[in-house]
Amino acid sequence: MSVDSIKVTVWNEYRHERKDPNVAKVYPEGMHKAIATYLGKQLDLDVRTATLDEPEHGLTDDVLAHTDVLIWWGHMAHEEVSDVVVERVYQRILGGMGLIVLHSGHFSKIFKKLMGTTCNLKWREVGEKEKLWVVEPGHPIARGLGPYIEIESTEMYGERFDVPQPDTLVFISWFEGGEIFRSGLCYYRGKGKIFYFRPGHETYPIFYQGEVLKVISNAVRWAAPIDGLKITFGNVKPLERIRK
Repeated sequence: MSVDSIKVTVWNEYRHERKDPNVAKVYPEGMHKAIATYLGKQLDLDVRTATLDEPEHGLTDDVLAHTDVLIWWGHMAHEEVSDVVVERVYQRILGGMGLIVLHSGHFSKIFKKLMGTTCNLKWREVGEKEKLWVVEPGHPIARGLGPYIEIESTEMYGERFDVPQPDTLVFISWFEGGEIFRSGLCYYRGKGKIFYFRPGHETYPIFYQGEVLKVISNAVRWAAPIDGLKITFGNVKPLERIRK
């Protein structure tokens, strides 16, 4: 890898895949492995994985110090994530690390902390079709996509999605049952960039679909830190002479 490679950590609970045979058939090595395998083939990305049951959930100070973008998938064990680790991730995001939150990660401690809301929504799991419409075609996360992504079978998420108004809305979903959902939302917190992306329920092979993976890789490049102003707070000396 080049020294300029974007360092990506793909984090996953990795519980469903080990507890549910139906999920294990879809993702025998875990959803994190499916995502990491795709990203790892791209020369500008340096990819590692981490899971909930590793020491410190695999998110030690050293791992986070060497992570430019963190990808997060969680569902059944949000409350098992240590508050110490959540605060560690939060501070890294404020300092510039990017965060991509996938699907049911909307209820993760870190996403709720960043949003300051319940992050609740409507849902239904009957395997219905989804059309994920690009509503901001000039955004870097939409690079290389057509007007929409069609997912043949998925879990429905519906409005209201209780999150703050995004800085940019990139995707809106329509579902076969009639609901819509804001499915691709960009936020800034401190120096960090956050992207919430709805697709990715554990019982469907969505993380093998090329367009979905392309969105994630585009989002990694968008969310990567950039060299910029060092943020300072507190009392400062005047830049100009103040008349008295």
